[in-house]
Amino acid sequence: MQIHVVQRGQTLTGIAQAYNTNPEEIIRANELPNPNNLVTGQAIVIPIVGRFYWVQRGDSLWSISRKFSIPVQRLAEVNGIPLNRPLQIGQRLYIPPASKRNAEFNGYVEPRGTSVSPALETSASQAAPYLTYLAPFSFQIQRDGTLKEPLLNNFPSIARANRVTLMMVVTNLENDQFSDELGAVILNNEELQNRLLENIITTARKYGFRDIHFDMEYLRPADREAYNSFLRKAKQRFEREGWLMSTALAPKTSATQKGRWYEAHDYRAHGQIVDFVVIMTYEWGYSGGPPMPVSPIGPVRQVLEYAITEMPASKIMMGQNLYGYNWTLPYVPGGPYALAVSPQQAIRLASRYNVPIEYDTRAQAPHFNYRDENGKEHTVWFEDARSIQAKFNLVKELGLRGISYWKLGLDFPQNWLLITDNFNVAKR
Repeated sequence: MQIHVVQRGQTLTGIAQAYNTNPEEIIRANELPNPNNLVTGQAIVIPIVGRFYWVQRGDSLWSISRKFSIPVQRLAEVNGIPLNRPLQIGQRLYIPPASKRNAEFNGYVEPRGTSVSPALETSASQAAPYLTYLAPFSFQIQRDGTLKEPLLNNFPSIARANRVTLMMVVTNLENDQFSDELGAVILNNEELQNRLLENIITTARKYGFRDIHFDMEYLRPADREAYNSFLRKAKQRFEREGWLMSTALAPKTSATQKGRWYEAHDYRAHGQIVDFVVIMTYEWGYSGGPPMPVSPIGPVRQVLEYAITEMPASKIMMGQNLYGYNWTLPYVPGGPYALAVSPQQAIRLASRYNVPIEYDTRAQAPHFNYRDENGKEHTVWFEDARSIQAKFNLVKELGLRGISYWKLGLDFPQNWLLITDNFNVAKR
């Protein structure tokens, strides 16, 4: 597959002709919301096997072969070019697909309110072929060691039908907030811990969960070792059942990082205890903060490069957002919160207001500005094929286990296209 960035004046017909395909295939693959009004700077995935490359000044068969990690003899053969023939600027070369490695993918799904919407179940069903794990969010710990269950509806059957491991997400959420006090109550009382573990086991057996995933956030620094000890006990119990155990971790860059989100999360201990971790490498740009990318590649890399000094890369799943934010300007701290937008919604906005999409190469993130009908200025940062490919490249470079998505229900068809182009999805 190939990522094409729309240039000013280009049409879908012209783009399709350049890649020996047809507009209908491109529309279908990308679920294009604006086929008749493409936006300058919009990234489109071209659903072809392999890709094309147009020769640039200074290129040679040898440099192009290194660029795409393909033997130069193979590159010359598939294009019918003698090894010693000079290339012409603008000459189109075919690049055959590279070999793919196995990777794991998790999708959190968060039912809200009193019922599960059909759209959310549809989103889970559509994503399931590309997932290793499906994680309904969440089973909330109660102060007596019982659990408050999320709405599950058809999620267990969707997982079974697609050979997806059902992940049981256990949190210290209380009144819609992560509670350090609740964490302290459970982690410092052995009787409550034992009751909680028995309730987890009973519930997991009932629904068919095969990975128990602890997402306990904003714990007190004083409870760091208590959390580690609890995880060791839990791991022993779940191993008897033949289950995996995983945890969610805040995005740290050092063992001594200060802050109430970070201090109780011990990367080295989690790496030793659990089967794998999800590192929440997103929310640099967040709804209450100033406009910026949600997961800029530089800070994400910094977190992951630290993480692999504390635990095996094969135990690390990189957290990835399936959303962006739309900020109303001027940004005022404590003012109106930015609204979450899916990549598809972002494209519709850019098309509706006829504004070009720009791409920040340092952050590896697309963005645009527009003025609404009320004269209000907006800035939108979101994800596209280029930004997600940059993350896939990072996963491969660092040898990570895979990617965990927060959260399903936000349309991003290009993500799933590119998963199949880059990886073989592992099923357990």
